Amino acid sequence: MRPIWTGAITFGLVNVPVKLYGATEDHDVKFHQVHDADGGRIRYERRCEVCGEKVEYQHIDKAYDDGDRTVIVTDEDFKSLPASEHNEIDVVQFVPNDQVDPIMFEKPYFLEPVGKSPKSYLLLRETLEKADQTAIVKFSLRQKTRLGALRTRGKVMVLQAMLWADEVREVDFPAVTSRAKISPQELKMSAALVEQFSGDFHPEEFEDDYQAELQHLIDEKLEQGDAFDTSTTFGKADEDESDEGGDVVDLMEALKKSIDRKRGAGAGEKKAAASSGARASKTASSASKKKGA
Repeated sequence: MRPIWTGAITFGLVNVPVKLYGATEDHDVKFHQVHDADGGRIRYERRCEVCGEKVEYQHIDKAYDDGDRTVIVTDEDFKSLPASEHNEIDVVQFVPNDQVDPIMFEKPYFLEPVGKSPKSYLLLRETLEKADQTAIVKFSLRQKTRLGALRTRGKVMVLQAMLWADEVREVDFPAVTSRAKISPQELKMSAALVEQFSGDFHPEEFEDDYQAELQHLIDEKLEQGDAFDTSTTFGKADEDESDEGGDVVDLMEALKKSIDRKRGAGAGEKKAAASSGARASKTASSASKKKGA
């Protein structure tokens, strides 16, 4: 991993030198565009509509049009902005963790301590952990001033870029203020369904099924060529299951079916686990007897 930014976290007179790294990566299958008639690669060229010449990226500037006038803003103009050279993550406030609305979160970054001694980094990390708080910060990255949340993740501090308040839309959906009455029985059944699905969150247990199926499709097409058939590769959808996904008018009936289905699935999992455990026990017992003999 290469750092994308080097600077320091500052709060009061405390200075914590750090390097910034992207904390996430895209696992989606990458494609390029082709002509459907012959498979030829589609290429895009940047051409000037005034002179018609092809323009290299280094000769492209940005322009702003207010409807009547256009002004060109060059790279030198951007660099002249005071915030563009700012290499500090300024702590402006410490707040309880639950006060930061997740809808404001954007891309996360890992922070690595820099220098001979990481003491100031470790001190800030432990302080945040024990206080159960998040540091709200301001920083500049890629010619933008950003709001961020500084928090801990295990032994590492994470800087989570955030949206500004005016970037989160206000909505007023009429349906959410409906006077439709929820009966005590419906609420009880809904709570029971939630209980059926409750458990600890382990993100490694979840897989991006679409990307896995897409990769499988690509592998099969590479292997089979023109003989490739999607129905042979993936089979056909179960008609009974597709019918079950239709509109359900009776909410109580839907809740009951959901609970029964979850209970059935849970019983099947327990039975499979018990069977597996019994086989393992039997195998161990047989092995023990052979060893004794």
